Amino acid sequence: MSIFDIFRRKKPIPEPWAKYYTKEELDIKIPNISMYDQIRISANRYPKLKAIEYFGKGINYTKLVKKINTAAKSFKRLGITNGDIVSICLPNVPEALISLYALNKLGAIANMVHPLSAEEEIKHALTSTKSKMLIMIDLYYNKIENIIDDTDVEKVIFVSAGDSMNIFMGSAYKISQLGKFKRYPKSNKKYMSYHSFIRLSYFQEEIKYKRYSKDTPAVIIHSGGTSGTPKNVVIQNRAFILGAKQTGDICLNLEPGNCCLAIMPNFHGFGLSVCMHTPLTLGCYTILIPTFDSKKFDTLFKKTKPTVVLGVPTLFEALISNENEKNLNLSHLKYAISGGDLLPKSLEDRVNAYFENHNSSARITQGYGLSEALAAVTLAYDNVTKSGSIGIPLPGNHVKIIDPATRKTLKYGEVGEIVVHSKAFMMGYLNNESETNAALQIHDDGHIWLHTGDLGYMDEDGFIFYNGRIKRMIITSGYNVYPSHVEEVIERHPAVLQCTVVGVPHPYKQQVGKAFIVLKDGKHSLFVKSDIKEYCKKNLAKYMVPSQFVFRKQLPKTKLGKVDFMALQNDTGVDDDE
Repeated sequence: MSIFDIFRRKKPIPEPWAKYYTKEELDIKIPNISMYDQIRISANRYPKLKAIEYFGKGINYTKLVKKINTAAKSFKRLGITNGDIVSICLPNVPEALISLYALNKLGAIANMVHPLSAEEEIKHALTSTKSKMLIMIDLYYNKIENIIDDTDVEKVIFVSAGDSMNIFMGSAYKISQLGKFKRYPKSNKKYMSYHSFIRLSYFQEEIKYKRYSKDTPAVIIHSGGTSGTPKNVVIQNRAFILGAKQTGDICLNLEPGNCCLAIMPNFHGFGLSVCMHTPLTLGCYTILIPTFDSKKFDTLFKKTKPTVVLGVPTLFEALISNENEKNLNLSHLKYAISGGDLLPKSLEDRVNAYFENHNSSARITQGYGLSEALAAVTLAYDNVTKSGSIGIPLPGNHVKIIDPATRKTLKYGEVGEIVVHSKAFMMGYLNNESETNAALQIHDDGHIWLHTGDLGYMDEDGFIFYNGRIKRMIITSGYNVYPSHVEEVIERHPAVLQCTVVGVPHPYKQQVGKAFIVLKDGKHSLFVKSDIKEYCKKNLAKYMVPSQFVFRKQLPKTKLGKVDFMALQNDTGVDDDE
């Protein structure tokens, strides 16, 4: 029995969003199976349907399960067993998913690591989890050669991005990479290629199938959590299973054979759960994109014709900003979901207009989630949406808005901390009880609530509106200023393309706002700066008006494509066009 089954309702949880679901959906059940079991079920239902597409090459469900079973035998041959942790440091290549499900079949845990991480970050990911093995993209051997002996890793398996391409494309890729990166020494017995790893299966007898429960730890995802320090988030099978079932229950326009464009990375909960695992449980296929070129996003759309696309707001900005394909037809697109950051109203309107002009009936909606809840907590979908909202809680999830200081539930429309109760949030932070207890708290109603560190409010219909991180809230002369509101106002100015506001220290006001602005093409800060300032004075309370306006050709981004707020807070503030 898990912690999710221990606490029964002492007081009913208010559910203003209940009218959008059936009673069965609200009381959603999680089957007692594993992620691997879900893929086997799909293979039995849709054996000949495509499961994965990679550079135009398809792998059907029958072949995918066969590849998973083969990899599981190789892991078993190398001594991997129930409870062991293996790190996967790969871009979106088939080997990443095959390894994940093979480990899941054995009851082992996949530690998902960003391949662009710095050397010391990779070392921390390996040592903090005591990983026994590492599956690594061969391009970055140089990142581990100096640190691997300081870890518990016994074997490193190197994957080439060309391994799963067709023979002609794979050969061309490998030739193109000659001399571009340092190769691992094949004389070192700790290292082996993925092909050599797979050959180990020949010497391993068939694995007797063992069923693992929904409560078995399955994946570790890395997160800053609510305090901002790196943490290892332990996710059980139940979170992936619930997320897939929630999506299947509400996205009724999805059909077997549809496809999802997997641009979000596998080391991110949103990418791994929503873009990859969920489609595979619904008979859909996932299109794996190992490297993403935002300038060719519309060309990628034309080539892959996805049914579903999910990404951060900057991804959709890239789509509508590049017109490589003049006659792009998006009639195949059913769902476009933005997550990971706030979707400005101006961008929402422009994306929807773009879809309409390119023959799509889809409308961009927002979702909300965090690693500790395996990405998806709320979602706006089909006709259940309100402009600017991050949606309603997914079936089986509960959200309330509280005063962070008193934990008192706030009234509709009042801004406070978003807290979440679910049947499937994280098991906890690995070997970090104090941070786990700070994030997962038992309230007076007897439920465990995940404290997100995010600000927002709920309306009377149960729709949630996101206002940013608590740490991003600016307190100036005793007033609370929500950067997202200021950004929204500034982005309504006809000359502004994008805006981000951060708080900077002030000698007596404590903090003041500093606005970083990207102007539309053809606009120059010299001619619009004073106009934007006056616009703010007319549309914002005096204490909300930023004290500084800085103009940039583009805003810095994190590895996930989000605006890098920390970089902006350290920015000296000289205009790019001065």
